[in-house]
Amino acid sequence: MTGAATYPSEAHVPVLRLGKVLLVTLQGDLYDSTAEQLRQDIGRTVSDSAVNGVVIDLSGVEIVDSFMGRVLSDVAAMTRLLAAQTVVAGMRPAVAITLVELGLTLPGLRTALNTEEALRLLGAEVSALPGDGRARRESP
Repeated sequence: MTGAATYPSEAHVPVLRLGKVLLVTLQGDLYDSTAEQLRQDIGRTVSDSAVNGVVIDLSGVEIVDSFMGRVLSDVAAMTRLLAAQTVVAGMRPAVAITLVELGLTLPGLRTALNTEEALRLLGAEVSALPGDGRARRESP
């Protein structure tokens, strides 16, 4: 191999606002710089928009590493300090196994089977109504 690896310089993960919730859908692997930019984008948007929740859809992610696990944990801690909750949706079994094997417990992150359930969980929290029981919460 003669040349240095090149990475997309404009890689960006969109952060969409749906009412009082931000929706972030991750597709494929993220470079560390993209994950760091995502962390900053979420923090800025939560702060500027006064949202109550963040849904991070991992259904398009096949593998995670310790850095990505730390980014997810940092996002949950940051949003909690900004009075919002974070729910990770659509985690594949292989991703969950990898996180456990890496020893990452991801405190403060709630999980849901899919995006619809994550939105329902956040809606239930915001309105203080009981949830339907299908969403799960990670142990603190």
